[in-house]
Amino acid sequence: MGVAAGPIRVVVAKPGLDGHDRGAKVIARALRDAGMEVIYTGLHQTPEQIVDTAIQEDADAIGLSILSGAHNTLFAAVIDLLKERDAADIQVFGGGIIPEEDIPPLKEKGVAEIFTPGATTASIVQWVRENVRQAAASGG
Repeated sequence: MGVAAGPIRVVVAKPGLDGHDRGAKVIARALRDAGMEVIYTGLHQTPEQIVDTAIQEDADAIGLSILSGAHNTLFAAVIDLLKERDAADIQVFGGGIIPEEDIPPLKEKGVAEIFTPGATTASIVQWVRENVRQAAASGG
């Protein structure tokens, strides 16, 4: 998955039952405005739907937005499915209402970065450019 040339491709997704997508739409637009190709999946996506979309779209990364408190379960499910489907080179990052104490275990599971409330769109765009492009260019 992922391409070393051309724009970075990011799937932005809202897993689970959370119905608040303003933040996800803001991030999707910021990434798009920064020259990335963004596929926004919409609300209420299952981990399977998100991973299927990322694989079908040849995405370099998946950005998850979670406000529901189900971040530990949903992030882990996406990471596990990517591994099962030989797509672990697709980086997963996310944000939302995630307690500080949950961030280290999420990173141990394979989440590349977590952005908490107050993170700027500029910092997220910069992180994606610096980390996802590097991974795509090096082959994962």
